[in-house]
Amino acid sequence: MTEQPDPESAFLEQLGHRVRTMRALRGMSRKVLAKVSGISERYIAQLESGKGNVSIVLLRRVSGAMGAHLEDLIPVGEPSPDWPVIRDLLRQATPNQIAHVKDILSGQGASAQRRMSFSGIALIGLRGAGKSTLGKMLAKTIGWDFVELNKEIEAQNGLSVAEIIALYGQEGFRRMEQAALTALLARKELMVLATGGGIVSEPLTFDLILTSFYTIWVKAKPEEHMARVRRQGDLRPMADDRSAMAELRTILKSREPLYARANAVVDTAGLSVDAAAVRLNEAVAPVLKQDAQAFGLRIVAS
Repeated sequence: MTEQPDPESAFLEQLGHRVRTMRALRGMSRKVLAKVSGISERYIAQLESGKGNVSIVLLRRVSGAMGAHLEDLIPVGEPSPDWPVIRDLLRQATPNQIAHVKDILSGQGASAQRRMSFSGIALIGLRGAGKSTLGKMLAKTIGWDFVELNKEIEAQNGLSVAEIIALYGQEGFRRMEQAALTALLARKELMVLATGGGIVSEPLTFDLILTSFYTIWVKAKPEEHMARVRRQGDLRPMADDRSAMAELRTILKSREPLYARANAVVDTAGLSVDAAAVRLNEAVAPVLKQDAQAFGLRIVAS
């Protein structure tokens, strides 16, 4: 007879996998997580390998250091990939809104399909993909404003991204990121938006991107990401990490399923800037010509 797997060991393995995935999704190395959480890097490695029987208090410190919800690390069945978005919306809902949602889910309410205003084109992807460079070129070509979300965050708060994270942590930065995006959407102006690589780690913020913009994943090979970041002189959050390349691969792997939710993909691997710009222009051409009412949005000016 086949020996049944130990359920506790399986649970710890799943827990370790979730911690590792969430850390990579946040773009944090083990060294950074250890420093922020106050837990040794060795212990975190044991936890991620499924060999660390972590206490709830230590797990709470790990989740807090990553700016994640504690329940996101606990291996439980989730009804759908949209569950984190639904959960976070419910946390912010008023009693009347919750009652309305309950009516809809129970079949007692009318359809409440959310319709968002079309705000333009958003570029997502890992640092070093070329979002800012290509975004500026695209905006100039089509006559829209170019906006870099991280710069908007810095302008609104009077601090650099690094300073915000140092002072308020990942969770504080994600709150400011969502506030900056909400303020941009309130302008009701068409734009080409370059987002930070980790925006996909916050369900509500990423959902705003997906529902408000035609979203394009700008991707490249890991080696190209690293080379471009080094040329920019920015290795955040992988500075001084001997395994920087391995960390980058882990981050990319953890985010790929989320990046893949974009409307289109532009692969810049091996391309010059001009060639990549041509490919991006080709990707957005159908959107600029298409009647936006076909997918529930207001018409885009061509």
